[in-house]
Amino acid sequence: MLRLYTYFRSSAAYRVRIALNLKGLPYEAVPVHLLRAGGEQHAAAYAARNPAELVPVLEDGDLTLTQSLAIIEYLDERHPSAPLLPQEPPARARVRSLALAVACDIHPLGNLRVMRYLHRLGIDEPQRREWSRHWIGTGLAVIERMLAADGATGRCCHGDAPTLADCCLIPQVFNAERAGCPLQSWPTVQRIYEHCNALDAFRRAAPAAQPDAE
Repeated sequence: MLRLYTYFRSSAAYRVRIALNLKGLPYEAVPVHLLRAGGEQHAAAYAARNPAELVPVLEDGDLTLTQSLAIIEYLDERHPSAPLLPQEPPARARVRSLALAVACDIHPLGNLRVMRYLHRLGIDEPQRREWSRHWIGTGLAVIERMLAADGATGRCCHGDAPTLADCCLIPQVFNAERAGCPLQSWPTVQRIYEHCNALDAFRRAAPAAQPDAE
């Protein structure tokens, strides 16, 4: 069975949970608490699995994979049912562009290790929250324009079936809500978020549904 090292609030792990559920793949969830005892991801045994000391990690037999987008594309290639990338190259590029707008442009600026470093620099909690809201808002405004201006957008980011783009977008919008961002500023993003969260695969992947949820 697939084994996923995960943390309930990690948006990167959340992406992979969505993909696994969309494909109907059973997996064992192994919680890695990112805050307890200084962060379980820094333990030697975990660092041996992922030198970056981040979640998620996926184990498939003797294979160990890191980086959420690489994991999702691996799952898509090994288990092509319920594809998460379109067949046509232009459409595949569009979906990847939307996914990367989250994974490369928004997420890295607000992840745990960045926020901890800001704290070390003397940036207080209200300022760190404002940092998060600024960069999340900047990124989601771009994604809103990408989605609203393209006729390929459907009930989901690309057409009416979830893709890699939705696997990335929904966890990021969850983070936006936690940060206090006004979702009504991005009506297309908000509509897709609400649609996807009504689907079973997304509901079961949500942070509150995880065994390690607090």
